[in-house]
Amino acid sequence: MGDKGGEMSDKPDFPQGSSRWRDRARIAHQTVRANPTGAAVLKVIIGALGAVVVAIGILLIPLPGPGWLIVIGGLAIWAIEFVWARHLLQFTKDKVRGWTEWVTRQSLLVRLLIGLAGLVFVAAVLITTLRYSLGINVVSQAWGYVTAR
Repeated sequence: MGDKGGEMSDKPDFPQGSSRWRDRARIAHQTVRANPTGAAVLKVIIGALGAVVVAIGILLIPLPGPGWLIVIGGLAIWAIEFVWARHLLQFTKDKVRGWTEWVTRQSLLVRLLIGLAGLVFVAAVLITTLRYSLGINVVSQAWGYVTAR
């Protein structure tokens, strides 16, 4: 039992820097996995939940917003139960970290150009999505507005 400031605690000691809710979740996860039926049900639930989150993320990728972040969140859900997802998530983290470090080493001009390229890409995807999904031709409407004024 832990001794915190001279008081005895009835709670077990957790490693420094760990989170109590994370430790409790880990213990609950291990308890459910100890039962063969629980392990199978947990795999199905985690698999289905991760699939729903990944599918939503994939649907949102063409739109401005956090599509890729949602896909990575679904991958993190899968990583709870599936080793292949854990490896893919670590690979993704490493690549994102490497890209971020590379961008931060660049000059302000290069970072602004990268940001501008990202904005142009998002705008192109948004315009294309509106045109072919909803039939809204933003470019011709904007051009018509500009020439009518």
